[in-house]
Amino acid sequence: MSERTQNSELDAELNSVTSVQFAQAADAVVPALRWSANSQVEHSAWRKTFARRLKALVGKLPKRVPLEVRWDEVLDLGTVMRHKIYVRSETHYWVPAYYFIPKSAVAETPAIICLHGHSGIVPYIREGDAATLQKSRELDLDYAVYMAEHGYITLAGVQRGWNETTFAEDQANGIRSCHRGTMSALLLGMTPVGLRCWDASRLFDFLKTQQLVDQTRIGVAGLSGGGTTALFFAALDERVGLAMIGGFYCTFRDSIFSSRHCMCNCVPNIMRWGEMREVAALFAPRPMLIISGTRDPMFPIAATRRAYHELAEVYGLLEAPDKLERDFFDGPHAWNHRKTVPFLRRHWGGL
Repeated sequence: MSERTQNSELDAELNSVTSVQFAQAADAVVPALRWSANSQVEHSAWRKTFARRLKALVGKLPKRVPLEVRWDEVLDLGTVMRHKIYVRSETHYWVPAYYFIPKSAVAETPAIICLHGHSGIVPYIREGDAATLQKSRELDLDYAVYMAEHGYITLAGVQRGWNETTFAEDQANGIRSCHRGTMSALLLGMTPVGLRCWDASRLFDFLKTQQLVDQTRIGVAGLSGGGTTALFFAALDERVGLAMIGGFYCTFRDSIFSSRHCMCNCVPNIMRWGEMREVAALFAPRPMLIISGTRDPMFPIAATRRAYHELAEVYGLLEAPDKLERDFFDGPHAWNHRKTVPFLRRHWGGL
């Protein structure tokens, strides 16, 4: 047997051992703050403890600066006006965002912050080349535009690491900056999740200044990497009134941990303290819609169903079972429009 063959066999054996070793380590983890409340009083006590822990886990956040907004281009989409804006999030960082206002909007119109996934903002605002537009249609990525066309104000923010927020050298090469941004954040005691939630909170601050927006009805929606931010943001910011989580809600063990994902989805140490159910339980009993394709290879539907039923226990204890809904559709890793507007109208009333 040649030395090269021996080394290949050893590499294969080590790779297998490494996979098993990590799987066994994960299976041995019992989250220290797993939700197990038997009363609303116990839930309230658990919630305070887990909320503090989650804030620590997402890392250091930027220093708050005064809210400033730069208004850029305006585009007439027929029934909707689209404004490109920039919202100051840090001293030297502005969040690019697309602000969709239905022409029919009147005072106290509900608003939704819409967060994109790893395709970047372009297909989510119905732009790009023919292939990008086809992807947008097939995967229902255009939920910011779609909900605006149905009368809701929407704000589609560009998440850090994509489009014009990439590092200069990555932007020159046409790639996103998830890896570079994650490494930089971790070295500074931050996380991409925490920073993106911070940016979402500044977009929320902007919506609070808009006369057309109903200050009591501002929600969040996101798919994939946008679903990551949407879930954590909803859990961390008590102002969020409604959440729609697409292509993400599952268990960390069965999804982020078990298959190839972008490292920007990782919150260090999270599995030692809780699962996705615990993160979502901080948001309960506010209305939440879970959207997931039954053929999504990255977020297995069996684990998503199990996680959903576990979350339903929380909503049941809080006497709000009707506030948690699901759309498990026959499809891939995608959004789905069919239940979003009915969900909004059921919980926020007519426009």
